[in-house]
Amino acid sequence: MVDMQAFRDAADRWAAGGPGEPAGDLAVQLGLRTAVLLEGVSDLAAVDALTARRGRDLAAEGVCVLSMGGAMNVGRYTALLGPPGLGLRLRGLCDVREQPFYDRALERARAPHEGFFVCVADLEDELIRALGTESVEEIIRAEGDLRAWQTFLRQPAQHGRPRQQQLRRFLGTKKGRKIRYGRLLVETLDPGRVPAPLDDLLTSL
Repeated sequence: MVDMQAFRDAADRWAAGGPGEPAGDLAVQLGLRTAVLLEGVSDLAAVDALTARRGRDLAAEGVCVLSMGGAMNVGRYTALLGPPGLGLRLRGLCDVREQPFYDRALERARAPHEGFFVCVADLEDELIRALGTESVEEIIRAEGDLRAWQTFLRQPAQHGRPRQQQLRRFLGTKKGRKIRYGRLLVETLDPGRVPAPLDDLLTSL
């Protein structure tokens, strides 16, 4: 049975210059109608965690959530999956500093802009602000990362920086940490405190 990961893999190969037919065939078999474009796998982990908390099965709804492997790839994915390509409805998240790249990509693909929701810095920043720094530090302790966190805080570059910025930087200092904490932060959130960009994205699907 075809699964959504097969489509993700085919779309990634297509975006990298491979053939488009496999992705097109899989989109038909899966009944896809919407593609959610995310910058990286940590964003994907957060979205997956929230959809699970809300009891939704996006694959069954014809929605595929993809990591593009970087914001600079948005032009390729909007062209291939949006109106010029497979004709899927496009949704996604972007960071405010990268919004102009997304705007241009969506214009070229003749796709609506309103399905993309903007994070102030990035999704991790949104989640840290929603939880509060003390709660995030408690999660770090519970995950056994307290010693690494304390070592990080002793670095000269971190002296005097706001705690929120320190936490955001810490999550990106080790491979795989952003992915793990992207899921953990969402799982810890009070249901009424989901950051607006993430909440609006799920509501739009």
